[in-house]
This record gives sequence, C-alpha cells and structure tokens, in this order.
Amino acid sequence: MENGTQIFRPTEDPSDCVKKVKSLMWVYVLVGNIIRGIGETPIMPLGISYIEDFAKSENSPLYIGFVETGAIIGPLIGLLLASFCANVYVDTGSVNTDDLTITPTDTRWVGAWWFGFLICAGVNVLTAIPFFFLPKTLPKEGLKNNADIIKNDKKEKQREEVKKEKDGITKDFLPFMKSLLCNPIYMLFILISIVQFNAFVNMFTFMPKYLEQQYGKSASDAIFLIGIYNLPPICIGYIAGGLIMKKFKITVKQAAHIGCWLSLIEYLLHFLCFLMICDNSSVAGITTTYKGMQQDLYVGNTILADCNRDCNCPTNTWDPVCGNNGVSYMSACLAGCETSVGTGINMVFQNCSCIQTSGNSSAVLGLCDKGHDCSMMLQYFLILSAIGSFIYSLSAIPGYMVLLRCIKPEEKSLGVGLHTFCTRVFAGIPAPIYFGALADSTCLHWGILKCGESGACRIYDSAYFRYIYLGLPAALRGTSYIPAFLILIILKKRLLPGENACSGTVLVEAKFTGKENESKDMNQNSKVLNDDELKTKL
Repeated sequence: MENGTQIFRPTEDPSDCVKKVKSLMWVYVLVGNIIRGIGETPIMPLGISYIEDFAKSENSPLYIGFVETGAIIGPLIGLLLASFCANVYVDTGSVNTDDLTITPTDTRWVGAWWFGFLICAGVNVLTAIPFFFLPKTLPKEGLKNNADIIKNDKKEKQREEVKKEKDGITKDFLPFMKSLLCNPIYMLFILISIVQFNAFVNMFTFMPKYLEQQYGKSASDAIFLIGIYNLPPICIGYIAGGLIMKKFKITVKQAAHIGCWLSLIEYLLHFLCFLMICDNSSVAGITTTYKGMQQDLYVGNTILADCNRDCNCPTNTWDPVCGNNGVSYMSACLAGCETSVGTGINMVFQNCSCIQTSGNSSAVLGLCDKGHDCSMMLQYFLILSAIGSFIYSLSAIPGYMVLLRCIKPEEKSLGVGLHTFCTRVFAGIPAPIYFGALADSTCLHWGILKCGESGACRIYDSAYFRYIYLGLPAALRGTSYIPAFLILIILKKRLLPGENACSGTVLVEAKFTGKENESKDMNQNSKVLNDDELKTKL
C-alpha cells in the first residue's frame, strides 16, 4: 500500500518457479490420432477408385465432386464446432470462469480443445457403420438391365480374384509400380500436388494465426470466419466442376487445360492479398515508444521507461492492457497504473503514469482494437479469399480426372494411393514444421513460463509475418506451373489409356460396350441359324 492505494502487480510472477510434474497425456492424444489416421486415410483414395471403376465415365467427375464436397462440409462443421470450443475455457467446470482476467482475444487463452475430440469420436463411430454394408463389387452403371453382361463380368471378376490369390499381391505390385513411375504425366502430377499441397497446408493451417496477428481477431472468430467465407465456395466449386465435366463431356486434354488456366487465374488474384494490410498493434516498448511514436522493432530492450522504472515490474510478463490513449501496454504495472476497480474481465486500472492524456488516465484488459480501416481490410481479404477458393476448387475436379485417366484401370487403386501417400508424407507432415519455424522468426515478444522456459509467442511483426504467410505459398505455387505446362505439352502428343485417337474421348466403358456388341452378334447369329434350320426342315 502506498498513500492508501495499491500498486498493481501482474498476477503471475516468472520468479515464482514451482516444479511441475510432466504429464504424458500427450502420448494418448498422439496414439489416438495415429489410429484415426490409419482408419480414415484409405477412404478417399480407395473410395474414389471405387467410384471410377463402377460409374460411367461421364458421371464419375460429378460423383467425385460430391465426395470432395462432403470432405469439405465435414471441416466446415468442424470449424464451427472448433469456434464454439475455442470460446469455452479449457478448464471449464473445474474453475470459476467469472474470476478469469483474460478473454478469448488474449493470446494466453486456451479453449476447450478436448471437447471437440469427444464429439468427433462419437460421430466417427456412427459414420463407420454404413461402410460394413457396401458390396464387394457393383455392376457397371448403365448396364444393369443386361443380365448376360453382368453375368460375364462377374465371372471375369472371379477369375481375376482366383488369379490374384494364386499369383499373390507382390507379383503385380512391382510391375504396376514400374509402370506408374515410368508414366511422365502421373509423376509430373504428383510433383505438382506435392508443391501445391505444401502451399495450401501452410495457408490453411496458419490462417487463424494470420487473422489474429494481422487483423486483431480472436482465435474463435478467425476459425468461424474461415468456415463461413472459404469452405462454402469450395463446396460449390467442386459440384460445379463435376457438373461441367458431365454436361459438356470434357475430355482429359480439355480438363487439363481447364484445371491449369483456372488455377493460374486464382494464383494471380492471390497477389492482391498483399495490398490488404494492417499496421502492427501499438504496444509500448515493443512497436511504439511510451510517447506513442513508432520505433525500430529490433532495437533491443526498451520496455522500461522513466514512468515505470521505479515500479519494479517484471519485463517478461504478458498481461496486456489498453490505455485510453489508444496504446497497449504489456501489463498494467508497466503502464504505471496504481489502482484497480472491478473484478475479472471488467477490471479497470486507474492513475496510470505512463498513459499521457488530458483527463484521468485509465486502462482496460486486452490489446487495443486496430480500428475501422483494419476491419475493412479484413472484409476485402475474406471476400478475395472466397473468390479464390471458388475458382481453385472449380479447377480441382478437372485436374483430378487427369490423374485418374492418365493411368491404366488396373493400376488405378495403387496410383491414387501412391498419390495420397506422397502428398501426405512430403507435404502434410513437413509443411507445418518449416512454416512454423519461419513464422516464429518474426516473433517480437516471447512468453516466459514460471520456471524461465520460453513459452508461446505473444506478438509478431505483422509485416514480416505477412510476407512469409503470403509470399512463401506464392513462390511454391509459382514453381508448380512449370510441370503443369509440361503436362499440357505431353498430352498433345500422347495417347492416354482407353483413349480413342480419332475423337480424343476417353472410352473407359469400351470393355463393356464390346461385350454388349458381342452379345448382339451372338443373338443375330443364333437367329440366322434358327432360320436356316427351319428352311431345311421345310
């Protein structure tokens, strides 16, 4: 107590080091995710191959579009669920949330992440039940009324299964792998997928963090905005792409051009995002001086000033407050505040010596808002992101059909599986690691745990973070168009499996058409024989 008032100190002092018992619960989460990944991964590659084998060639793009749309609707619902869970405190039920002094906009806030796992686990069990009732094989679509063809097809399938059992899986595996590795279109497509998937994994994974740091949104709001603005256009684009392929009977070569040029248009629109920027949050001692002037972000430690030098404030504590002068401070102590009124998130700090205003200097919990102009920039960014998502998803189905139609029918399952494996291993795993390391290099202030260990980053240099978030994916995607143009050149001179050299259309059902013609010829021949026999008897 000084002069009847209480000098405010941060609620958490890094010097109070208490040895905590390390928990191994993360191992259970890791093992659970591994098991879930093993179960979910075969669904997409094998399911798409399943559709491609038993659907008409002109209908399969539409069906695959519906499957891909379902794969987007799930994340859409998941993001809405995550937005709800992020607004609930992680220890809800065990602590009194009314006593909390942080809000969801605070970087120290941890949402109830575990709640989403419980809900998704129950849903996964329910959705797994229908897969047990799928038949092992289906009649080719469009040939249901021809019993002879279905019967012959079943016999052929049985002979193939018996042959596979005798020869073993490994006998066909190596020749199929050699055939796929020697297929230039297939290998170039895998290269494109790896590079582009690296870019999109980075953008989608760190988009909530980008919206937080660039536009000052909370984690829950950022997740909600992504789900509303990005995922519905992707769903519409997938269905529209499948309908276009079905309606106009797009050939493989035409699909390759559509996918390439639409993707290039979206890539050029991506550069407009560099114009939709906001300034760094004004934090005294980090991005601005205590007089409100911009300062060099890497000049060293300027956290202490004359107004708070005698307050004995810890310089590593992050408990931000927003002064009524529009400047944020790392803590109420560093703002020079002497008294506080209220409790919880409604606490107001008064008599702050570092806040220079004409009237009573005061501060409230949390960082200051970035203003109306930044909110407008956020709207422009989200609208452009929605347009880009629609254009790119419109090109996804034609591009995917190039992958399916450039390989032989008997190699389709292995080819789709190998494509999925390569994108997951060479893009899905390493991309968040190296991109996260690059993003951390733009950190301006690290949180410090009780025992002096480095914690999470509290504030980033938004300009450099923007260059990495937007620039690195742009560079990766730019290099992917080199193999894309090579594919277009190769397709001009190459005859794909099951393609008619005259018309250029894919005849996936040639085998079944031949069987149908053969059965018609047999019927005609039998009819001629019966007529000759009748004439002989007469």
